[in-house]
Amino acid sequence: MAVRAVRGATRLTQDDPAEMADAVSELLDEMFVRNGLTTDQLISIVFTATADLVSGFPATAARRLDLADVPLLCAQELQVTGALSRVVRVMATVETDLRRDQVAHIYLRGAEVLRLDLAQ
Repeated sequence: MAVRAVRGATRLTQDDPAEMADAVSELLDEMFVRNGLTTDQLISIVFTATADLVSGFPATAARRLDLADVPLLCAQELQVTGALSRVVRVMATVETDLRRDQVAHIYLRGAEVLRLDLAQ
């Protein structure tokens, strides 16, 4: 079994804790499904959020998915002029039998523009 990083991002329409919870849960669910992952395969998850998202922590939303024993970390994304607003990014470190080229990185709710090379 190898250690891999699974990336993803989602975009909120507004800075709202309920929308944060829904968007992060949706993103993580899709990451798990598309990569055939279970929570037992998770090593840790790092979240970043753009500076305009201040109403809640992405990790709080992740806790709704039974991740109490998984180390989670939140950080602020770099503030780059012209960057996409209201974005939560995720990098999950996992144990998996997938090859690096088989890992599905997930971009939802308008965040697809961050990685047009991965858009489907």
